[in-house]
Amino acid sequence: MAKKEKLVSETGEISIHTENILPIIKKWLYADHEIFLRELVSNGVDAISKLKHLASLGEYSGDVTGKVTVTFDKDKKEICVKDDGIGMTAEEIKKYINQIAFSGAEEFVAKYKKDDANSGIIGHFGLGFYSGFMVSESVEIHTKSYTGAPAAHWTSDGSTKFTIDASDKKERGTEIILHIDKDNEDFLETGKIREILTKYCRFLPVEVEFDGQIINDTHPTWIKTPSEVKDEEYKDFYQKLHGFGPEPLFWIHLNVDYPFRLTGILYFPKIMHEMDINKGQIQLYCQQVYVSNNVSDILPEFLTLLRGVIDSPDIPLNVSRSFLQSDRNVKKISSHITKKIGDKLNELYNNDRENYEKYWKDISPFVKYGMVTDESFLDRVQDVALLEKTDGGFTSIKEYVEENKESNKGEGDKTIILYTNDKNKQATYLDQVKEKGLKAVILDHLIDNHFISMVERKRSDIKFVRVDSNTVDKLINPNAITVEVNKEQAEVLEKVFKGAINNEKVKISVENLTATDIPGKIIVSEESRRLKEMMRTMTMMQGDKSVDDMFDESTLVVNVNNDLVRKILIMEPTRPELVKELAEHIWDLASMGQAPLNGPRMSAFMKRMNKLMALIS
Repeated sequence: MAKKEKLVSETGEISIHTENILPIIKKWLYADHEIFLRELVSNGVDAISKLKHLASLGEYSGDVTGKVTVTFDKDKKEICVKDDGIGMTAEEIKKYINQIAFSGAEEFVAKYKKDDANSGIIGHFGLGFYSGFMVSESVEIHTKSYTGAPAAHWTSDGSTKFTIDASDKKERGTEIILHIDKDNEDFLETGKIREILTKYCRFLPVEVEFDGQIINDTHPTWIKTPSEVKDEEYKDFYQKLHGFGPEPLFWIHLNVDYPFRLTGILYFPKIMHEMDINKGQIQLYCQQVYVSNNVSDILPEFLTLLRGVIDSPDIPLNVSRSFLQSDRNVKKISSHITKKIGDKLNELYNNDRENYEKYWKDISPFVKYGMVTDESFLDRVQDVALLEKTDGGFTSIKEYVEENKESNKGEGDKTIILYTNDKNKQATYLDQVKEKGLKAVILDHLIDNHFISMVERKRSDIKFVRVDSNTVDKLINPNAITVEVNKEQAEVLEKVFKGAINNEKVKISVENLTATDIPGKIIVSEESRRLKEMMRTMTMMQGDKSVDDMFDESTLVVNVNNDLVRKILIMEPTRPELVKELAEHIWDLASMGQAPLNGPRMSAFMKRMNKLMALIS
């Protein structure tokens, strides 16, 4: 048997071959090839920002107006990005271009940090320049430093080889010339370039010229001091961001310097009555450079219903600026924005109640969605969440409780908040509530089941009860004592209605109702109905029969005080067929209080009604 060799411990360095790294960077660093234009224009903006910073420190005394110009030549298959910024010497080209991921921007900021850390310089990674190779067969640089050093010319075909020689460039700054490869010639179109520049560069802090026009607003509304911005300017900026449409309801201007830097404007749009959760409406910027319309990692999900802009250099982006990296600043920013939203709603409620009530129907889905998904937000806004009253106007939960705590005192001294989710279908129930001197509110949105359940968990002193979940005498207290029903009569009526309805899931309850004009009403317990509707919403199975069958238990309350019901008791021994039809008629009447009858059932109902009226009279 051969003797096993013993491994010897050793240390060393991983071998990295740059000729293998560069193709990976070119192909995989950026998800979208169009990013190359953003990166090159941003580099030009950085070069101008550096020059302005040096001028502010007295280290440069020439012109610092600065502009980035983008041109293209379709015949030559070239795109040129030119700036009149700080420029580079030949040695700086070797340092910043030839050493991949050596960021000149970061080195510059570090060098001048003691003077001004907020110099407006965008770059972080030193890789943006190489995005140009994603669309090019070769790239050239002509550059002349602000120091007066000889102009230099650099060129590379995307391999690890390059050449540096003299350039005849006379003006300060840098020109980057991309020789577009055959697979990316679609970028050699005026419309395509304008589209990319408008998407990524429309708010850069330095003028960007294309096709003879300045395509960007260098001083967008969100970077201004809130006190200097008028309402019309906010509205105009909203239209600029999101196109023409309904004006925003109101907005919040973010302007934070500590403990993180954050600016932006968040708009409350008019939200559709159904749960219209449109993502991608808030644009993320990093020092006025567009990054993404995906802010789901920065904000709680409910805040993505808003629109507008968030800009922060302290949001940690990955190398391609496309995705967030894990960082505690993200959580701080999210918490701060949530707090500002809550503060704004409280401010409007307390100082501008009239307008707040006008906004409420549009913003209520957003506010309720936030209360359901973010407990800290619920804590901030639960006292300013409004309920629409059935007789007009609005009330807060706090106001409803204070006004009705004596009349609506239920089990365990809980205040019962009565509500309807459909004023028309439940009109009969609402009339009974009103006759009894009780108040109801309207909760008719898909989110409302989740909303009221969350509020009940948070507040043990209240309970929401829908007006059709019990007889009016028992809505507040289901164990309330009512006039006792004759046992023999109850047995007869239960037998008659069970035979007429022929549905095991429908229970029969015979009671003495105070309203004598109602022969019967269908009730579904609050808990059962709410669970059914929440399951529908959560599983997106509205109308799915499996959900209906699972939670489709109800009770028909037969009113022994009603004349039609008393006729059943009188005729039951002698006219069983007529009694059955009368019971079916009462069942249909009660069903109409829940939902409209379908065509065949409604037709049968009308025929039966005419027949019964003639016979009974």
